[in-house]
Amino acid sequence: MVIKRFTAAITKEGRWYVAKSIEVEVASQGKTVEEALANLKEALELYFEDEDLPINYPTPIIAPLEVDISRG
Repeated sequence: MVIKRFTAAITKEGRWYVAKSIEVEVASQGKTVEEALANLKEALELYFEDEDLPINYPTPIIAPLEVDISRG
């Protein structure tokens, strides 16, 4: 068994919470944050059944960014 830690970004889209892995392009959803994370964990496990085991992904730096989106 190989345990690897991944980072998830979670957003609410309508009635669903969407959990996306930052390190690999895998996402899932659920009616609660906990369900979305559990579904993402399962999706990642299934993803790596067919992919090479991850080497050392760099730890992402998560930072807020303010952007002026006004027009004119």
